[in-house]
Amino acid sequence: MSIKDKSAVLSLIVPVHNEEATVNIFYDTLQNIKKELPVAINFYFIDDGSDDKTLSIVKSLNKKDESVHYLSFSRNFGKEAALYAGLQHADGDYVAVMDVDLQDPPELLPEMLSEVMTGPYDAVGTRRVDRRKTKIIRTWFSTRFYKWMNRVSQMHLVEGARDYRVMKRQMVDAILSLPENQRFSKGIFTWVGFNTKYIPFEDRDRVAGKSSWTFWNLTKYGIEGIVSFSTLPLTIVTFLGLFSFGLAVVAGIFIVARALIDNTSVAGWPSMATIILFIGGIQLLSLGVIGRYLSAVFLETKKRPIYISKEKR
Repeated sequence: MSIKDKSAVLSLIVPVHNEEATVNIFYDTLQNIKKELPVAINFYFIDDGSDDKTLSIVKSLNKKDESVHYLSFSRNFGKEAALYAGLQHADGDYVAVMDVDLQDPPELLPEMLSEVMTGPYDAVGTRRVDRRKTKIIRTWFSTRFYKWMNRVSQMHLVEGARDYRVMKRQMVDAILSLPENQRFSKGIFTWVGFNTKYIPFEDRDRVAGKSSWTFWNLTKYGIEGIVSFSTLPLTIVTFLGLFSFGLAVVAGIFIVARALIDNTSVAGWPSMATIILFIGGIQLLSLGVIGRYLSAVFLETKKRPIYISKEKR
C-alpha cells in the first residue's frame, strides 16, 4: 500500500440470510485481511429475516468487537433491500459490499481499496471470468441475460460483474439519492456513472452452507432488471400489435376478393383456429408485458418502505 490513513474508515456491508455456517468463517478470514488495510474497518451485517442462528452469531460478534454492527429486518425483504439498508447505515469514508459466503475473494479487498484511494477511480468492482463451478444451464442464461440487457438498455453491464466492490462516499450518496422501491443494484451501480474499474477473478465454491438463490429467484431478478432499465419490451409489443393488425387486414382483403371472384365457401376451421390462437397469443403476451410494467408502477406509487428494521446496534 502506498498510502496509510488510519483516521479514514472503510464500511463493509455484508447481507446475510440463513448463513449461520459462514458468518464466523467470514469474520475470522477478514481479521487477517484487516491487517493489510491502510484504514480502519467497520462491519455492517444486515440480517435479512433469517430463521436460523445467523442473528445470534452476529450479536455475539457485536459484543466482543465494537467494529461489528448489525441491523435485522422484521422479515425477509430480499438482498436488494439489505444492500440499500447497508448503504444507508454505512458512514465510512469508503464503502464496500461483500457476500458472506467468501465466493467474493477477500484477498482482493486491499488492492481494490488502494485503487480507490490512490488511483483515478471512484469505485473498483469485481467480475467473475469463468463459471466452471456453476451449472451449465445457469451459466448459459446468465450470459444471455447480460447480452440482452446491454442491447435493450442505454447502459452497459459488465458480464460477470458482482456486487462486490469498493466505492467512494460520493458514489454511495448518489446511489442513495435513487429512492425507487424496485431496485436492481447492478444496474444502479452502472446508471449513476463514476469511474469504475473491474478486477477479474475465477469462480470459487462457497466456504459452507447452501445458497438461497434458486434458478427461479434469479429469473425474477433478471426480469426486474429489464423492467427497471429498459422500455424495449413495450416497443416490441407495439410492433407485434401492428404486425397482427396487418395480417388481419391482408386476410380480410383476401376473403373479400375470393368471395367476389368465385363466390365459393371452403371449410377452413384449422386455419381459422390457428389465426385465432396466433392473435390471442399476441394479445396475452402484450397484456403480460404491459402488466409487468404496471405492477412496477403500482408498487412504486404505494411508497412502502424498502425494508422494516426490527433491531439494530
